Amino acid sequence: MEAEANQLPTALIAHDLWKQYPLGDVTVDALRGVNVEVPAGRFAVLLGPSGSGKTTLLNLVGGLDVPTRGELEVFGQRLTGMGEEQLTSYRRNTVGFVFQMFNLVPTLTALENVRLVAQLVGKDELSQQALADVGLAGLADHLPSQLSGGEQQRVAIARALVKQPNLLLADEPTGALDFETGRQVLSVLWEQTRSRGMTVMMVTHNNPLARMGDIIVRLRSGEVVGVEAGEAIHPSDITP
Repeated sequence: MEAEANQLPTALIAHDLWKQYPLGDVTVDALRGVNVEVPAGRFAVLLGPSGSGKTTLLNLVGGLDVPTRGELEVFGQRLTGMGEEQLTSYRRNTVGFVFQMFNLVPTLTALENVRLVAQLVGKDELSQQALADVGLAGLADHLPSQLSGGEQQRVAIARALVKQPNLLLADEPTGALDFETGRQVLSVLWEQTRSRGMTVMMVTHNNPLARMGDIIVRLRSGEVVGVEAGEAIHPSDITP
């Protein structure tokens, strides 16, 4: 794994990355000098308990927040020091997002929710296929209220993938689902990103789910405490 990873281009480089928040008279260190690299085309799992800094790191990588200090580079783009206009362009063209909550527009159909993003990046013609890729071609005209939780999350995945991003970020994507439904959703995510050669960073606190990753980045108290090879197994083979 290590020899193979060294031959791959690097998707992410974080060097001495800090994120601090003021809280009254004190400063909270959400990230404390994080150093990590993720090769392109790999499925990286950020694993750790609540409050370990996983989501904070994901938000910085996604350009949703900015570091207090340190260096962050994604596919050769130096995020540190980017202005809001540059970050908006980066989020639109480089990154796809899948969150724990589905964040679908309730008055739009499944297809219209996907098209909303596709049109922003000039890829409206891919919307139907994106839904088909996640197994929802027959539910394109359904509103979110007519879909199960697992189906709604698959719409959210289609919405992220239709952009054809270089990097997909998933923050506890099955946190609102039961284990079996979550495993089905993760299977779709795993298969689609694998077939596209996409780089993925997924946040979870669930140790069994981390087995699907090529790389496991362990965080605790805002620090990276270990980086190891994952098992890269299909989510359908994961048991609680």
